[in-house]
Amino acid sequence: MMAKQEARTKKAATIETAMILGAGLGTRMAPLTDTTPKPLVPLCGKPLIDWPIDRLAAAGVTKFVVNTHYLADQMVEHFEGRTDVILNFEPEIQETGGGVRDALDKIGDAPFFVTSSDAIWFDGIKPAVQRMLDAWDPDKMDALLLLVPVTGSYGYEGSGDYYLDADQRAAHRGDRLVAPYLFGGLQILKPFLFEGAPKGPFPLRLIYNKVQETERLYGITHDGEWYHVGTPESLREVEEVIAEGYTKANTR
Repeated sequence: MMAKQEARTKKAATIETAMILGAGLGTRMAPLTDTTPKPLVPLCGKPLIDWPIDRLAAAGVTKFVVNTHYLADQMVEHFEGRTDVILNFEPEIQETGGGVRDALDKIGDAPFFVTSSDAIWFDGIKPAVQRMLDAWDPDKMDALLLLVPVTGSYGYEGSGDYYLDADQRAAHRGDRLVAPYLFGGLQILKPFLFEGAPKGPFPLRLIYNKVQETERLYGITHDGEWYHVGTPESLREVEEVIAEGYTKANTR
């Protein structure tokens, strides 16, 4: 009984920092990215990177660390005057894991959000970021992933990434052909996970694999809409799907 009462009274975590991955070349988005970095390509008139930043800010995130590389001067101009955004320039692209590793001095030593600059989701009844905060339990978790049902995603053509057990622990599909959930790009990580990380570029998937081995990799299922925006064609398709509901979605 006491444990149940404690669970009911457990306060949601407070996470004040987020890392936004924005250093990629965006080659698949050409020709739109010939003169514009992918994070600044507009979706329904709003730069891709502003979508996740606005979602995170609404949930209490007050510091955003954004890595840059390609056409970085445009990123500097876009965030000029914003005291809540810290840019971390990468002379050479370090991939997702290396990008986070190289920005840890700006991120700090507390758990933090990470998301890609083109992670586009719309919320269900409760905002996804808040649901992540509600689910985050640092006593048993070192990483928490937002997972999207493959059947409920738009524009995704892969075979899925993860399984969830009854306790919400996540396991990658490995050699299996399919999995019911894809990784939605939003996560909470602890900084210590990057201790001993490889030098040079590496994907965040290496971090997830390490956490999975300790059974401290968890996931929650996204209950809203999720869009894969990877090419000009998919961008136009997503705009067609969400244009009518953009005003409502943008104010959630």
